[in-house]
Amino acid sequence: MRRIALIAAITVLSAAPALAQNFTGNWACRDATTNKAGILTIYGNVYGFASTTRGDPSSGTGTITGYEDGVSFNDGNLRTSKAIQAGRIIPDPTYGTAIQLETAEAIVMLCTPR
Repeated sequence: MRRIALIAAITVLSAAPALAQNFTGNWACRDATTNKAGILTIYGNVYGFASTTRGDPSSGTGTITGYEDGVSFNDGNLRTSKAIQAGRIIPDPTYGTAIQLETAEAIVMLCTPR
């Protein structure tokens, strides 16, 4: 019985990093008006955002915490300049998955795989 519990625990722990990997990579983001907003890059526990607007204070890097259904923005330019708190993985009919970037009040950007 202990072996089964140990094997089950190891299996769950080994699958956890795979669940957290579904948001990594480059994402093309559009704002609420569907205009191009920039490119979001997520690898490990860091992100970078490059806005399409020159001199935009939201461009830069920061740290994230990964979850099964997305990420939480801990700090960085997206957090301070746009108040973005979370990026949720959602189904997308064209690309399969997308990340919607959210503040406490609204969805502000939709990012699709690049």
